[in-house]
Amino acid sequence: MQNFHRSVKNFYCQTIFFLYNHENMKTFERKSIIQNKKALFDYEIIEELDAGIILFGPEVKSLRAGQANLKGSYVTLHSGRPILVGAHIAEYVRNTNKKIDPKRERELLLSKKEILHLSQKIKEMGATLIVKEILSVGNLFKARLALAKGRKKWQKKQVLKE
Repeated sequence: MQNFHRSVKNFYCQTIFFLYNHENMKTFERKSIIQNKKALFDYEIIEELDAGIILFGPEVKSLRAGQANLKGSYVTLHSGRPILVGAHIAEYVRNTNKKIDPKRERELLLSKKEILHLSQKIKEMGATLIVKEILSVGNLFKARLALAKGRKKWQKKQVLKE
């Protein structure tokens, strides 16, 4: 009987903590900074998900100014780590520190479960992982990834007709 009272008390405390935290949580506006419009034309999107990006300070300032290009960028999985390749984030004009390569490879933040799911889908379907857009969520930047299959030339013509 004593264990029952402990479990009820724990449940009650957890419920109050949950309600308290969700009342005070801030909701941030998701603002699209850069879109990869060419990818929407070249690929048929199957599935989407968001991932965090590891950036340096000057890169963050350049992104806030909208000085980036996602054309031709894609994501590879090197030894279980997702890496963004081919994205160009311009150098920040007022940067006094060391120079950062605008085309450098940037690591993305995903859970192990998401990485395994994506790697299975890529192997099964022969799909590609592309970056659809970069979002600003509060003071963080996230990349909206898309699992996509390339379109044939005749499929692209049909899209243009529609």
